[in-house]
Amino acid sequence: MSVTLRFCGASRTVTGSCYLFETAAGRMLVDCGMFQGSKTLKTLNYGAFPFRPAEIHAVLLTHAHIDHSGLLPKLTREGFTGPIYATRGTIDLCSYMLPDAGSIQESEVVSLNRRSAARGRATVSPIYTKVDAIASLDSFRAVEYEHWFQVMSGVRARYWNAGHLLGSASIELEFEDGGKDGAPLRLLLSGDIGPDAKLLEPDPEAPANLDYVVCESTYGDRDRPPVTAASRRARLAEEVRDAHKAGGALLIPAFAVERTQELIVDLVDLMERGEIPDGPIFLDSPLAIRATEVFRQHTESLQADVNIDRLLSSPHLHATETVEESKAIAKFTGFHIIIAASGMCDAGRIRHHLKQWLWQRSATVLLTGFQAQGTLGRFLNDGAKAVRIQGEEIKVAARIRRIDEYSGHADGPELARWIASRRPITRGVFLTHGEQPELDGLSARIGERTVPAANVFIPILDDIYELTTKAPTPIDGTHRRRLMPEAVVALDWHNDMSRLILDINAAVEQAADDRARGVIIRRLKRALETQS
Repeated sequence: MSVTLRFCGASRTVTGSCYLFETAAGRMLVDCGMFQGSKTLKTLNYGAFPFRPAEIHAVLLTHAHIDHSGLLPKLTREGFTGPIYATRGTIDLCSYMLPDAGSIQESEVVSLNRRSAARGRATVSPIYTKVDAIASLDSFRAVEYEHWFQVMSGVRARYWNAGHLLGSASIELEFEDGGKDGAPLRLLLSGDIGPDAKLLEPDPEAPANLDYVVCESTYGDRDRPPVTAASRRARLAEEVRDAHKAGGALLIPAFAVERTQELIVDLVDLMERGEIPDGPIFLDSPLAIRATEVFRQHTESLQADVNIDRLLSSPHLHATETVEESKAIAKFTGFHIIIAASGMCDAGRIRHHLKQWLWQRSATVLLTGFQAQGTLGRFLNDGAKAVRIQGEEIKVAARIRRIDEYSGHADGPELARWIASRRPITRGVFLTHGEQPELDGLSARIGERTVPAANVFIPILDDIYELTTKAPTPIDGTHRRRLMPEAVVALDWHNDMSRLILDINAAVEQAADDRARGVIIRRLKRALETQS
């Protein structure tokens, strides 16, 4: 039996997770996520799928994060009628996250079309609406960890706890007659793997003795110091005390699901113990507010050394769901904490708070998670002196800090150990869900020591492999590519344009006098004229 695998996302980039498996019996997906980062990548969300949705038999979902689940409403709207298999925790989170994503797209398109109309540009439609997202929820089917179930003829699946997020899973697949000497072909997709000793989640679990492993590599080149509950809280306490000394707001861009809840638990616990100054904690994200309620409903499946339910309902916490409540936060002066989405600062209410506070030296921005290339969070992380938010240039005077102790992803050594524990792996390891340095770092780490270097593959977006051959065989897919490889990994012209505008403004402002400014402007005009 032929089994092919097409990498429809998260290939040499972190977002857009989507894997298409095809056998004689049909087609199935693992994940159907949204692309994030550069505008070039995000444009893929609006384009056609590299397959016909109506021909997909089923979807297996690893977890609820939007870069894994975010295009499911588009899939169902465009003709998919099969089941979407997921754990109960994932389904409960998606019941809020997907409608929220639809609402965000609708509101962002309204703003974009208003600006486009003023500039005489064509308008666009949202990728999908809140109504589309709600309709897609009818397709979800709950599965249990460590129980086999039939996906389609000749294919069965089993979910394992990935330790990344409430309900997250690695997915084991077994294809009938696809292995050696008529044995089943066995494959494991990691999903996102959580780090050791993660707050709220158990350590990852998965089987061994496989033909293939598809593994994420988000932090494949990182080697973080070991993290304990005590060291994590001590690190957070240090940052909060420093922000309090600075005197202004502490802005924490955070993923609405799990990262936010982890931060709340630790912040409230530290305040109650007197280890950090008291201050209001504003949870300014409707999605995070709803997700927090989901976590309170699933406390029996979470692991922690504190009373999660009590801490998540603390009087220190102020949930601001409405737009009016969110705007009212701007009236606060002095030290206070604002937790808001999105974690990469590329959407959501955090952008409004950044516009208010970034230019103030008393403010602190604490980044707590991965920042994809091309996002506002990445520019802040990399030391930008000025940024553009909603078309407005903002000087960066605030303290920009980063804390890695809350990472939801395993680092390089942890990923290497996870892969090693899957041995024997007889045919190959595919590394995905990472940028090039992280992919190369993990490849070097596992090559020879875990599997032969020749058996480690780093696919490009839309690569297709035949899996039933002795080693994975590439199938020519050049004509099927939605983006050329260099467009996937590089910053696009939109990012270059934003940086150029900032550089021009800085050069003009810093010029000695009006005569010097005139020289700069004339030179720019001449450069443009030579291109016309």
